[in-house]
Amino acid sequence: MNGRDVSSFAWGALRGYPTRTLLMLLAMAIGVAAVVVLTSLGEGARRYVTDQFSSLGTNLLIVLPGRSETAGANPTTMMGETPRDLTLDDALALRRSYSVRRIAPLNVGSADIRWRGRQREVTVIGTNAQMLAIRHWKLSQGKFLPATDMDLATPVCVIGGLIRRELFGATRAVGEWLRIGDRRFRVIGVMRSEGRSIGVDVQETVMIPVASAQQLFNTPSLFRILVEAKSRESIPSVKQFIVDTLQERHQGERDVTVITQDAVLATFDRIFSALTYAVGGIAAISLMVAGILIMNVMLVAVSQRTAEIGLLKALGAAPRQIVTLIMAEALLLSALGAGSGLLLGEGASALIRYAFPVLPAHAPLWAALSAVLVALSTGLLFSLLPARRAARLDPVLALARR
Repeated sequence: MNGRDVSSFAWGALRGYPTRTLLMLLAMAIGVAAVVVLTSLGEGARRYVTDQFSSLGTNLLIVLPGRSETAGANPTTMMGETPRDLTLDDALALRRSYSVRRIAPLNVGSADIRWRGRQREVTVIGTNAQMLAIRHWKLSQGKFLPATDMDLATPVCVIGGLIRRELFGATRAVGEWLRIGDRRFRVIGVMRSEGRSIGVDVQETVMIPVASAQQLFNTPSLFRILVEAKSRESIPSVKQFIVDTLQERHQGERDVTVITQDAVLATFDRIFSALTYAVGGIAAISLMVAGILIMNVMLVAVSQRTAEIGLLKALGAAPRQIVTLIMAEALLLSALGAGSGLLLGEGASALIRYAFPVLPAHAPLWAALSAVLVALSTGLLFSLLPARRAARLDPVLALARR
């Protein structure tokens, strides 16, 4: 009996019981599709977060006031002291390293903006001219903040595209005077609508010089300082330079936290990878359930086809050939179910990408291959018991349906 005969026998056995075959195919397909869809969601979430952090800029370091302690509480917190504020002088001091390409101080707050009777509340960001390059933002009209001294409070602003449409409508915004809080600013630029990143919707943001923001919000401190290193290899040295420089400026106190983009991405990558493995494993349990279903159905099939098996043995079929025929039927069933599940899962992932374009829900290759391999292995494993039972049948008793 060659491979073609075995395949023909297995296909004929499946076609002989279409309802039973369809149910087993459906069970296996749902299991494979569940693995594909759930892992594509986990992988899509991981890619989305990675892309969002990449939009913050490359080789980026973020300086925060206050030190993140990893071993117990900070003693200054216990005594009621607050972390030392970051200042414009601190930001200027960070320019002195050869490995630092750009810096951008940040001051963030909210304020009411008004123009000819129209008013709304917006997020106001105080920063400098280098913010545009650091964050990889784009302008649609005008120009960005001027490259002047950071302590110069110039009355100019750059607005988001949504603000331009809501306040100015068909009127040209560039050149108009906009009142922010109790101060007037001239609009010199409009951001493109694609300028989005984590925590900030640039369409609904107004950007002004950092010194102007400090006057507007009546504060000398900074919210953050963004530092861009010249290369990925120089990030560790730039981080150490930032810590040492600010420690020296703050009377020997190491009271800042420096977060690197790679560290944040690595943390999110570990979280979402673990999540992807977990949901993939949970979905794989359904494949085991499908395998048990195949075993039970094949046991019933053996009892229903006792005479057929007895005839094969009476014609000289060896027990090993009987095992091969039964397992070939289960393998063909598993392969068809796995292929259908793979197509179903990829189709569902495509629908997710269509419904949520920002989520790149593509199943990783290892998940698709693993789902197919587990389906095939499960089918073979759980068909072994029915196959061995069929091989042990006595041909005389089998022909007599006993």
